This record gives sequence, C-alpha cells and structure tokens, in this order.
Amino acid sequence: MQLDTNTNKSTSTRPNKNKSASATATILVNTAPGELRVIRRNGSLSAYDENKISIAMTKAFLAEEGGSAAASARIHEQVAELTAHISTTFARRLPSGGSIHIEDIQDQVELVLMRAGQQKVARAYVLYREAHRKARVARAAQYSTVKNDINITLEDGQQIPFSVSKMTKTIAEACADLTNVSANALIEDTQKNLFNGIPVKEINKAMVMCARTRVEEEPNYSYVAARLLLDGLRTEVLSFLNMNDISTCAAMNEVYADYFKNYLHAGIELEILSPKLLTFDLDKVAAAIDGNRDLQFTYLGLQTLYDRYFIHSDGTRYELPQAFFMRVAMGLAVEEDKPEERAIEFYQLLSSFDFMSSTPTLFNSGTLHPQLSSCFLTTISDDLDGIYSAIKDNALLAKYSGGLGNDWTPVRAIGAKIKGTNGKSQGVIPFMKVANDTAVAVNQGGKRKGAVVAYLETWHLDIEEFLDLRKNTGDERRRTHDMNTANWIPDLFMQRVCDDAQWTLFSPDDVPDLHDKYGDAFAKAYVNYEIKAENGEIKNSKKISAVTLWRKMLGMIFETGHPWMIFKDPCNLRSPQQHVGVVHSSNLCTEITLNTSKDEIAVCNLGSINLVTHVNHDGLDIEKLRRTTRTAMRMLDNVININLYTVPQARHANLQHRPIGLGQMGFQDALYKQRIPYASEAAVEFADRAMEAMSYFAIEASSDLAVERGSYRSFAGSLWSKGILPIDSLEQLQQARGENLEIDRSKTMDWDSLREKVMRDGMRNSNTMAIAPTATIANITGVSQSIEPTYQNLYVKSNMSGEFTVLNAYLVRDLKTANLWDKVMVNDLKYYDGRITHIVRIPDELKKLYATAFEIEPRWLVDAASRRQKWLDQSQSLNLYMAEPSGKKIDTLYKMAWLRGLKSTYYLRTLGATSTEKSTLHTGNLNAVNNQVGAPAPQSCAIDDPECEACQ
Repeated sequence: MQLDTNTNKSTSTRPNKNKSASATATILVNTAPGELRVIRRNGSLSAYDENKISIAMTKAFLAEEGGSAAASARIHEQVAELTAHISTTFARRLPSGGSIHIEDIQDQVELVLMRAGQQKVARAYVLYREAHRKARVARAAQYSTVKNDINITLEDGQQIPFSVSKMTKTIAEACADLTNVSANALIEDTQKNLFNGIPVKEINKAMVMCARTRVEEEPNYSYVAARLLLDGLRTEVLSFLNMNDISTCAAMNEVYADYFKNYLHAGIELEILSPKLLTFDLDKVAAAIDGNRDLQFTYLGLQTLYDRYFIHSDGTRYELPQAFFMRVAMGLAVEEDKPEERAIEFYQLLSSFDFMSSTPTLFNSGTLHPQLSSCFLTTISDDLDGIYSAIKDNALLAKYSGGLGNDWTPVRAIGAKIKGTNGKSQGVIPFMKVANDTAVAVNQGGKRKGAVVAYLETWHLDIEEFLDLRKNTGDERRRTHDMNTANWIPDLFMQRVCDDAQWTLFSPDDVPDLHDKYGDAFAKAYVNYEIKAENGEIKNSKKISAVTLWRKMLGMIFETGHPWMIFKDPCNLRSPQQHVGVVHSSNLCTEITLNTSKDEIAVCNLGSINLVTHVNHDGLDIEKLRRTTRTAMRMLDNVININLYTVPQARHANLQHRPIGLGQMGFQDALYKQRIPYASEAAVEFADRAMEAMSYFAIEASSDLAVERGSYRSFAGSLWSKGILPIDSLEQLQQARGENLEIDRSKTMDWDSLREKVMRDGMRNSNTMAIAPTATIANITGVSQSIEPTYQNLYVKSNMSGEFTVLNAYLVRDLKTANLWDKVMVNDLKYYDGRITHIVRIPDELKKLYATAFEIEPRWLVDAASRRQKWLDQSQSLNLYMAEPSGKKIDTLYKMAWLRGLKSTYYLRTLGATSTEKSTLHTGNLNAVNNQVGAPAPQSCAIDDPECEACQ
C-alpha cells in the first residue's frame, strides 16, 4: 500500500524512463544495506544494539545462578553465544536491513533461552519482562496526555500525518473470504511496527511482514500476505505506467483490460516484449483476463514471481500476474492459425494452475528472445576444438536459462597418448574444471545460477577421480564444487557387482565403439576389449573389483550427493529413437533421455500437469486430465517452432525429432486430497493409474497433432512406427536383462486401439513425457514438488527469493477438525522439525497420512517410480530419502532401483546431525508435550535441499 496525495495522474501509456525505481513490496528504503533498527514502544527508532540484549540476558542468568566468579565466566560465554545466535537470526530474516520491533527481539530472547535448555533463566527473563511491562502501564496512566501520532515521509521528503483508514481498508480486503484470519490483529501488529517518519514505501512491507509471521499459526495468512504484496505490486505497476492507482482488487478488475494494453505497448517500447503481440486482437484477449485469479497465490508463489519472473525496467515491475500468464500464452500461440482463441485456451490452463510451463518458457515467452526450452544435452568430442566448442556452447545455451547435460565419456583418459605432441593426456578432469567455471561465470542474467552436469560412463579410466570431483578435500584444481556429476552405468557393470566380479577401466581412445553400444552388443565388445587388455594389446587400462568401485560410488553419493546414478541400458533399450542414434547421458535433473552426437545437441521442452486439480471425490478426473493433456501437448509442441536456438546443432535436432517432456507435480497433494498415505499400496496404485492415463492421453494428443501438422521427420523406423509404445518397450529390456528385472506390467486402458492409431496416423513428437523436479513452478502454484513426498510439515524454505515459512495446510485442516490445532501444537512441530510421529496426542491415522520424506521407507518411492517408469518414454527426476543411512541400506536401495527398471535416480538425501533454525511465533510459550522415549533429536537434511531450477 502507498499513500498518494496526487489524485490527478495522467493516464498516458508511455512509461517514464527517467523515473527512479519505484517502491516495491520487498525493498527497504532509507536503510543502509544490512543495517538493523529497533522500533521502540513510543514509535521512535534506534540502532540495533546487541549489547542491550546481552545485558538483559545476563541479568536473567545472574538472578537464577548468582554472581560467583566461576558462574560469571560461564554466564559470559553462554550469553555471548546466545546473543550472536539472535543477531544472526535477524540478519537472515532481514538480509537487506530493516526495522524490528522491540517486542520481537524480546520474544526471540525467550525462544533462544528455551532452546538452550535454560528454562529457569527463561522464567527469570519472563518475570523481568513482565515487571517492566507493568511499570510502563503505570507510567502511561500517569502521563496519559503523551501524543502517540506519527508522520509518514513521502517520496519528495514531505512529511504528513499517517491515516490508518487506507491501511485498514487494504488489510480488510486482503482478509476477505478467508477463514481463521484476523484483520484487526494484523492492523494492530502493523501499527506496532510503524515509526515516526516511516517512508511511505515501507508501509506495505510492514503489512506483508506482519501477515508472514502468522503463517505458521494459520496457513491462510499466506494468502493474506500474497494479497498485501499484490497491493504493493499494483501500486508499483500502475505508477510506472502513469495510470491512476487502484486501491482494491475488485476495482482493478474494471481496468485490467486497459492496463494490459498499456503494459504491452510499454514492454514493446522498452524493447522487452515482441511486437508480434500487437498482431493479436487485443480487445478479445484482454477481455478473457480474469483478475480474480490474482487472489489464488500463496505468498511464496507471488513473491517468487515478483522476484524472478515479472518483467521490469531498472528494477521496477510493470507486469501483473494475469498479464504475465497472458503474455506467456500469447507468445506460445503467436504462430497458430487462430491465435486469439489458442492464446485464451493456453491462458486458461496456466492461470488456473491446471498446467504450468517450465521456467525458461515463463521467463521468455512473448519476448524478443524467446528461448523457451528447458534442457540441452551435448556429447563432447575427443579433441581440443571439440572440447572448447562444447564449453562455448554451454555458455550460449545457459545465457537464456537452459540447463545443461554434458557427455564427457569420449574424452581420452589420463595417460593416453596425444599424437600431435607425442605426449600424454592429463585426462578429462581438467576440462571439467573449465566447464565448472564457465557455469559460474554465465549466471543467466542474474535470474539464477548457471547449471550443468557432467556424465561419465563407468568403464572410463578416469572414473575414480571423477567420483571425487565434489569432495571438499584434495587438489582444488581437480575439484568442481559448482558442477553436478552423474554416473552413466551400463547393465554389465551392475551384473558384475551382483556377481562380485572384476571390472576393467579403459581410455575411450582405445575402445572407441563402447560409447555407442549398449545391451548385448556392449557386453560382447567390452569382453573382447578385456581379453585384449589381458593379452597386453591395450596398455592403458586397469582392473578393479566391481564391488570396490560400486562401494566408492555409493560412498560418494552419501558424502557429497554426487555423482547421481543413471542406468545406460534401460535408457537406450526403451528409447523410441534407437534407430537414429544413442542416448549418451541425461540432463541436469536426470529425467531427459535423448540421443546426442557431435552433430546433434538434444533439446527438451518441459511443462507439468498439476495432479491435485485433476482429482475429485471419485479420484482421478479422467476427462479433465485428457483435456488438459491435449492443450498442454499443443503448447509444448509450439515451443519447438517458436524457440530461439543459440547454437545450430540444437535447432537441427529439435526440428528433426521434436521431443517434448510432459510431467506432473502435486502428487503428494493429490494423495492428501484422497486421504492416501504415501507409504501404501494405494499410493503406488495411484501413481500407476495416473501415469497410465497421462501416457495414454499424451501419446494420443501427439498422434492427433501429427494428423494436423505432420509426423516428426525421423518417425519412420522408430518404435512408434512399429506400434511399440513405452509400455511395450519393457519387453526389450526384459530380453536383455533376463531375471534382473522386477516390474509390474498391469494396465487398464485400451492400448490396442492406440497402437493402431499411432502406426496409422504417426506421431508429432519423438518423445512425449518426462517428470521434472518442478521446484519453482510448484512454488508458484502452491503445491508439492513433482512426485516428492512432503519434506516437513512445518519448515523454513530458503531459495533465491528469501526465506519462507511453509506449513502443511492439509495437516492443519485435519488437526483443527480434531480440535488439536493450537499454539502448543505449533511449538511441537517446530521441536520435531515438522514431523508428527512423536506427538502423542495426534491419532495414528494422521501420523501415517502426514509422514514426511525421511519417515517413509525409501522402497515406497522406488515402487511408485517403477510403476510410473513403465509408461514413460523418457524418465523421472527421483530423489531418494533415507533417515538412517548405512552402507548396506544404500547398496540395497540402488540395486532395487536398477532391478525395478528405473532409468535414473537423482539426489540421495540423508539426515545430518545439525538442526535448522526454526521460524518463530509466540515464542514465549513452553512446549507442553514432553519428549517421548526414543524420539530423535531434531535434524536436518545433510544436503542443502537442492532445487533443480534449470529444467522447470
């Protein structure tokens, strides 16, 4: 909210280019970076002084423990440590600086004392605080004539009296139609955080922050915070476009169409948006905008859009949420025969959250640089020109938000002969270091970090050094701390591990055909090379125990989270495109399995269906899912023609094969909605049936597009052309594996008629499905990521947009129904890091339903993934969670993943010994539930909750 005394603004559509960045809902003004200030109870402002905190805590310790020399020394150390923790907490909460009310500081002191086990000292501090409160009340009664009014500072420096009326109206509207939220409480909290002379631009921030702090007591406050943020955004946007400020969402609906046209003209004039958008019938598309959909965001969703997606000029946003969705939709419909109708169709899908395009598409659709693709896979040649050309390609592809997967297997190993210099190679590792540094240097315009993963096949002679790339010890010149790594594992190696046999490592210049072979052909060639090595015909090789190498692979993925495990043979044996090439690697998030070569850089275009919006009281809404899938497939296919290709090999491959990757998100939410525990046969069955339906409808939609637009160029000879669908390709893997394949083959839909249709009508896309992590687009839509189980029921999430309290609204709803939701329950959730297993008063039924990722046996994740994999023509980004890891458990888990026919796995996440900082609310309350026998100490994920953002 902003107060503006000028009510006669011009309605010109021309943005003021000389205007300084206007107020935003997240930027503090008149505050030096990192500077913290304290709002005192009389509204005055003072510098944050941790010495005052130390003094107050010291008095509390002394009141309880006395002042002996020994006690004083101990107290000094404890107080110094606790004070530093408090200061760190506020620095993290307000990294850019800002204002903290003195009551918030005192609340934090109580919380820290309790967490440190200093209950008696905390009690002394509470008594000290209460005594001072009573003294203030007494003084207030004696001096009741003291004036408490405050002034606000306008942008021009003028100060005027603050009026609470507009703030009250704004907060009341933000709370409208939401249950269990209190506008009066937020008004009171906000007034407490205002101070004399506060800049007008900080008032909206104060309102948003007050709503944010209450999210953990009531999830609906997240919607309140989002609406308050929207109010500040609306002021910022309309001010930039020189339009009159609109005080309510309802009033904005009346002018949304006019705003949208002004916004398009401004974006084109500022050379951000494409002039092609003006070829649409703007009246028609603008009339389809539904401004009420701005109200469906959670705070995390809208703040994510604000920070990273909305178009801006010098930091000032001029794109509102529905304009954002319509801009993306128009960009995807620009080459359609009926662009307005298709744009509206696409807009309805995006703005309803039924489907969401990937991040590059959301970033760039409708702009002058429409790089809309998500993933790029490359194979690197074994010569300097090929290596450095590939690194240059990495930079060009990453520039506009592409995630990169590099196949390094062809590059010769250490010790290999270099004919040109008659010297010996330093191996592949030094070149990977260069690729790592390139990813750091090209950070996608500041929107997010460059992201790349290196793949190496398990027989490569440099594999042991490759496994060490992410270690924090050793020669830094042979470490890549910013680049992901992944093992490309042939089935023969897994069989050798199971048989406790030997494994031979080679340099690829000695065994050049292994790179392109898989299945039986690979096994025969590999054994022949082993014989040559034993006979001395191949000098640069090494024999090693397969089990020893396997254990090191498992040890490194436990220790560093890398390299990930991806299985070469199922990726190739089940590939629809094996007639025209070989899959040599996956992508940044291990869900893409496309052919690569020196002439082709594989490209994939992603988007995800929101499963929870396709579930009703009867289960899966099949007809809605079919409608959504058909529109989504059309949107993804359109990306291929519209896309800006920064390297020619990518353009050639994408137009030749037209692969896309339709995925899913909100799987956990869909289970909650049906009251199905993740760790159950019912959940595995739902994963199977939901993916079967998506697979059927995606293939059907691509075949229908082929009728309309023609089949992709390399269709002839593909598995599709032979009537071999993804479910059928399991037979080829079975023939190669023999007994080493355990996968359910059940199906429920009419696949025979679909096979006939595909053979008759063709396919528009060589590949149709892939399940990406959806970390960011799931945040936007307010659902669980991809196919992930709930991480914690209450936690603080950190990403590039800041820190956000995340609370499981489904759990809160059920606890309220059982009359169990109160302040004590909030503190219990904090204590147990969002897990409810050890909270005695919660029924067992809810404990099963709301079990978190580390409470679920990982076999359930693999079982569900196996059921999905049988329907996928590509793969899925599958994180594995293990609460109490051991070498034996990790060994069993990854062998199980291989036996169940998975093509790939992603991160292995395990619990560490440290505890994450918890957010605070009513922190003076004691935890009323005693610790239970056997309850684990609070722990956090040892791996820093990584998000794959390049493939969303």
